[in-house]
Amino acid sequence: MIVKMKQKKRQSGLPPPPPPEELEEMSQDDNMQDSSGEQSAQSDLEQQNTTAATNDIAENDGAGDDDDDEMDLGNFNVKAKKKRKKGIIYISNIPKHMNVTRMREILGEYAKLGRVYLQPEKLPGGNDKKKKRKRLARHFTEGWVEFESKRAAKQIVELLNNKQISTRKKSQFYDYMWSMKYLPRFKWVHLTERMNYEQAVHKQRLHTEVSQARKETTFFQNNLDKSEYLKKQSKKANKGKNAGVLET
Repeated sequence: MIVKMKQKKRQSGLPPPPPPEELEEMSQDDNMQDSSGEQSAQSDLEQQNTTAATNDIAENDGAGDDDDDEMDLGNFNVKAKKKRKKGIIYISNIPKHMNVTRMREILGEYAKLGRVYLQPEKLPGGNDKKKKRKRLARHFTEGWVEFESKRAAKQIVELLNNKQISTRKKSQFYDYMWSMKYLPRFKWVHLTERMNYEQAVHKQRLHTEVSQARKETTFFQNNLDKSEYLKKQSKKANKGKNAGVLET
């Protein structure tokens, strides 16, 4: 029977099956190939991950360097932009027809100016309308001029002090001279504090004067009322005396 089956398989043209030992070796080879393929795939993934991580670290390091450079540049710019110390000069004599605009025009030719303040002349009492009309022709007694540079303020005082304001004969300031003085360690805040103090003193003085005037008026009114009352009482007394004399 076995011989017949072998003959039939040979007649059918199919190759004979391999023995069982060969089948076991083939299966072991296939398993080895599969495991080696998996290991190679895992190693490839690990290499990709390591390269990506190294690239990220390099990018982060570069960004950190850029940030450090930007911070250094920012600090350098801050140090470079130091504020200049401003200088203030005091002008003790202000000529007529001089105002803040003309002062800026004249002194602005020498250096860059900051703030300018001219003290107006204190006029005696009068109508407010007259004061408003004369505001354009108002006279100033003294002034303070702020320069953006302390060095420029000192140089201008040395250059212009006791010199003619204008050398043109037709100028309104031809006969006037500068009277300047540099104020060391003086700031504009000191001037504003002084102005505020003077205004407060002026208001307090006005308040005391008004209250004193009110007291005087009330005292005078009370005395006037008393005198009128006493006069009326004396008249009544005189009438009573006269009536008593007539009856007798």
